[in-house]
Amino acid sequence: MKQNLITQEFGIIIAAKNHNPTILNPDFLKYSGIVPQEWELLRQPIYTQNVSQLAFTNGIMIVAEPTRVIFIEAIEQKAIKEITVAEIAKKYVQTLPNVQYEAIGLNPRGYISFEQQDNAASQYLAKTFLSGGDWQSLGTTPVRATLNLVYTLERCPFYLTVSEAALRNPDETNIPIILFNGSFSYEVKSEKSAERVVNLHDIIDNWQTDLSNYQEIINTKILLKSEIPTTVVPDVFTMNHSVVA
Repeated sequence: MKQNLITQEFGIIIAAKNHNPTILNPDFLKYSGIVPQEWELLRQPIYTQNVSQLAFTNGIMIVAEPTRVIFIEAIEQKAIKEITVAEIAKKYVQTLPNVQYEAIGLNPRGYISFEQQDNAASQYLAKTFLSGGDWQSLGTTPVRATLNLVYTLERCPFYLTVSEAALRNPDETNIPIILFNGSFSYEVKSEKSAERVVNLHDIIDNWQTDLSNYQEIINTKILLKSEIPTTVVPDVFTMNHSVVA
């Protein structure tokens, strides 16, 4: 049985040299116009010496570290016009133009799911991506694997990691899944702050193309000719970082 990818989230990771994570707080984001005033926090902010993290009820999370800032949005049940993480990232960069931004990754993540059967994801990954042989039967359980792929596209490198995981149900049971973590990686080429901001905005504006290309690569190059060994589980689970094991 064949199955299409369920796109779970879209992340934007910006690498920087002199980023101050302590600047990230709700007041700064709202007073500077990066996020709307009406946005509400999902839980209390997390503040440590090297990390600040804010999670909002609309599925957007922002994480600040000394060497990078991360913007993530849960998009599984959203239309394209409802996805706002790209605009938030652009406003953040515009508000802090003097940060020495070095590179940026546009990172979609999705999965395919299986019934609650032990080793279903392992079997799929082994049969789809690995050559058969006695080496797969070593040990008391099926071999587990993570696959890292690197594609050289015309505009940038595309990194894809394929791995096993699980979705956690409210009743504490798990549904096996295969995760497809993608990353379109771009270098920020300018030394001048104003030009860096323009460069970053141009890259971020390409997010819909990268998201579409990610989905096409998985659906047509990997899943189209793959056989799913078990019945597909309906898409009834809302993405949350805490439910992925």
